[in-house]
Amino acid sequence: MCNPDETPDTARSRELVGEYYDDPERRPAFVRNMFNRSAEYYDLVNLLFSLGSGAWYRRFCLRRAGVRMGARVVDVAVGTGLLAREALGLAGADGLVIGVDVSEAMLAVAQRNLPIPLIQATAEALPVAAESADFVTMGYALRHVTDLQAALAEALRVLRPGGAILVIEISAPRHRLGRAITKFFIGTLVPWLSQLVARDVRARILMQYHWRTILNYMPPDIIIAVLREAGFCNVTCTSYVGLFHHYVGYKPASPA
Repeated sequence: MCNPDETPDTARSRELVGEYYDDPERRPAFVRNMFNRSAEYYDLVNLLFSLGSGAWYRRFCLRRAGVRMGARVVDVAVGTGLLAREALGLAGADGLVIGVDVSEAMLAVAQRNLPIPLIQATAEALPVAAESADFVTMGYALRHVTDLQAALAEALRVLRPGGAILVIEISAPRHRLGRAITKFFIGTLVPWLSQLVARDVRARILMQYHWRTILNYMPPDIIIAVLREAGFCNVTCTSYVGLFHHYVGYKPASPA
């Protein structure tokens, strides 16, 4: 059970503290440093993790959320630009995609990959004007956000009335067999393959950390509740094989 003062996010992340950092306040610095160290081989590791389906799935989720020609998108935790690339393809020349990330090394890779504005900042303090975006997107990064309530409040602030948030995430399957298969693939096989292909032990550490965050993070029903509590309406979750989920919620339209 959660303590009264704990959010579901902090409660489910407690197991990570002793394993990766000795003080919860060190979490932001730990995450930033980890992604800085892994930026150069992150795309390769991601390709292994998604079995080559990542680009198709990201584009599918963006289309389901309504991203189309002319859209203005703020991609939070842009990383190397994998989700932003697909958003840019859908938004076209008349659209705008802005990438935000805390990791300067990730942003450097994204800058080589994409001709979009990039900003170094946290999800909790977006240097973007209020009501300036049609969409706020976040791909596989919600688990790494330190203050979930603040991040969602910022997303709500920068969205225009009627704009949408799209969150793509992973959570451990609840079914015992699915959980065991996922643990073997994501928790064991992918980390070792990542180290082998990238020729860097840090690739294995990164993927092991990913698995620990997946294992300990909020299940879909809690994430839906958190999005609603943050002020989003008509929140939906579409799930596949009990592992992959994408959430869409809308900023309420201004009163007539």
